[in-house]
Amino acid sequence: MMLTCCPPKTFLSQSSLPPAFIFPFRVQIKSSSVMNIVSKLSQSTSAVSSKENKLWGGRFEKSVTDCVEKFSESVSFDKVLYKQDIIGSRAHATMLAHQGLMSESDRDAILRGLDEIQTQIEDGHFVWRTDREDVHMNIEAALTDLIGEPAKKLHTARSRNDQVVTDLRLWCRDAIHKIKTCIQKLQVALVKLALQNEGLIVPGYTHLQRAQPVLLQHLLLAYIEQLERDAGRLIDCSARLNFCPLGACALAGTGLPIDRFMTAEALGFTSPMANSIDAVSDRDFVLELLSVNSIIAMHLSRIGEEWVLWASEEFGFLIPSDAVSTGSSIMPQKKNPDPMELVRGKSARVFGDLMTLLVLCKGLPQAYNRDLQEDKEPLFDSVKTVMGMLDVTAEFAENITFNRERILQALPAGHLDATTLADYLDIPFRTAHDIVGKSVALCLSKNCQLLNLTLAEFKDLNPVFEEDVYEFLGVEKCVNKFSSYGSTGSDCVAKQLFQWTSKLDIGSNNNN
Repeated sequence: MMLTCCPPKTFLSQSSLPPAFIFPFRVQIKSSSVMNIVSKLSQSTSAVSSKENKLWGGRFEKSVTDCVEKFSESVSFDKVLYKQDIIGSRAHATMLAHQGLMSESDRDAILRGLDEIQTQIEDGHFVWRTDREDVHMNIEAALTDLIGEPAKKLHTARSRNDQVVTDLRLWCRDAIHKIKTCIQKLQVALVKLALQNEGLIVPGYTHLQRAQPVLLQHLLLAYIEQLERDAGRLIDCSARLNFCPLGACALAGTGLPIDRFMTAEALGFTSPMANSIDAVSDRDFVLELLSVNSIIAMHLSRIGEEWVLWASEEFGFLIPSDAVSTGSSIMPQKKNPDPMELVRGKSARVFGDLMTLLVLCKGLPQAYNRDLQEDKEPLFDSVKTVMGMLDVTAEFAENITFNRERILQALPAGHLDATTLADYLDIPFRTAHDIVGKSVALCLSKNCQLLNLTLAEFKDLNPVFEEDVYEFLGVEKCVNKFSSYGSTGSDCVAKQLFQWTSKLDIGSNNNN
C-alpha cells in the first residue's frame, strides 16, 4: 500500500534549497503497519471511553484529561482521613434514617458496607484509585460497588465541602490528643532528669553571658512550664474547633429536614456551626493548630540550641550517651548531638507549614474554594514533625548526664553572686548597684572572685560592708538566699518539683 503526502508550504521555494533538501515527500507503509496503528488508536479511544464516570459527571460530556486528573487528585495524601470519613458517614446515614430520608434497611446496608470498607483499608486490601480523586469519593464509590443502590442515598443533604471539613476537624481533634500525650511524655522525662540532679547549680545566662547561679532543676522546670502552656493552647484550640460543619452542604445548607444537632452530638462536637457559609470555608482551626505547633517547635528548638551548646567542648556541661549521638564520616573523634540539631532544624519546617496555610487562605473569597485542598499536606506534615520532635527530645533527655565536675569548675567565673551582694547592702538599689560594680572592677584587676576580697577591701569601697557579707557570697550561699515565689532557691524549687511530680504522677522512686 502506498501513501503519498504533499509537503507543507514553506517560505523557501524548492529552487532556493540545496539539492540535498529537494525530495518528494513520499512514504511507503505496509498495510500491516497501518492496521497496527489503527488498532492502537482504537485501544486508546476505548481506554478513554471506559473511564469510570465521576460521581459529579452528569453534566459533562467528556472525561478530564490524564494530566488534569493527576494534578487534581488528593487521595494520595488525604486517604489518612479514611477513619474520620467513615465515622462521619455513619453518623450522617443514621441521622438520615432517623429523619425519614432513607429506610432503616438502607441505613443498615450502608453501615455494614462502611464497616467492610474500613476492614479492607486497615487490612491493606483496599484499592485506592486516583481517578476517584479523594478519600471521600473512593469510599463512596467502593460502597456503591459493594452494596449498590442504597449507597447512592448516602450523599443526601451532604456536599464534599462540609464532608471534608468535618473529617478535618475530627482528624485535628485526634491529632491534638496525640500531641498532648507527646508533650506529657517529654515533661515526665524532664522531671525525672531534674530528680536525678538535685542540688546541682549551673550558671544562668542572659544575653548568653554569665548572669546568676541557678539550680539545674529550676532550668529544667522552666522547659516544663513552657510545654504546659503549649498543652493549654492545644486544649483551647480543641475547644474552638469542636463545632460541627456537617449538614452545611455546599455553602447554603439544605431544604431537607435534616437534624444537624443529632450528627453533631453523635460525632462528639459541642454543637453545629451556626453559619453554613462559615462552616465550609473556615480553616481557622487548622491555622490555630499550626500556630500552636509552631510555638511548640520554637520551644523545642530553644532546648535543642541550649543542649547542643552545652554538649560542646567549650561548655562541656552535658554528655549525651552514644545511643542518642552520631559520628563523623571523616573525623573519627567526633560525637555529635545530632537529634537536637535536627530538632532545631525541623522547627523551620513547622514554621513553613504555618506560612503555607496563611498564604493559601489570605486571598480566598467566600465560601469554599478548591485551593483548600492544599490545607492538608502542611497540616499532616506539621503534626507528624512536631510529634517526632517531642518524641526524640524526650528520648534525648532520657539519655544524657550532666558533667558535675566541669560545671563546678565553670561556676566561679563571671561573678554570679554580684546581684545577691547588691541585695545584701540594703540601701537604695542604684547606689548598691554602683558599689557592687566597683567591687567587680576590683576583682577583675586582682583576677579574683568577690568571695576572695577582704573585708578591708570591701570597706575601702564603702563602709556599709560588714563581716556578714560573706554569708551572701559564693554560688551555694547565693542560691540559698533566693526566696521569692518561683525563684531558684532550694526550697522554692523543691516545691515546684513536688507539684510537677504530683501532677504528672511520677513516683518518688523515679521508676514510673
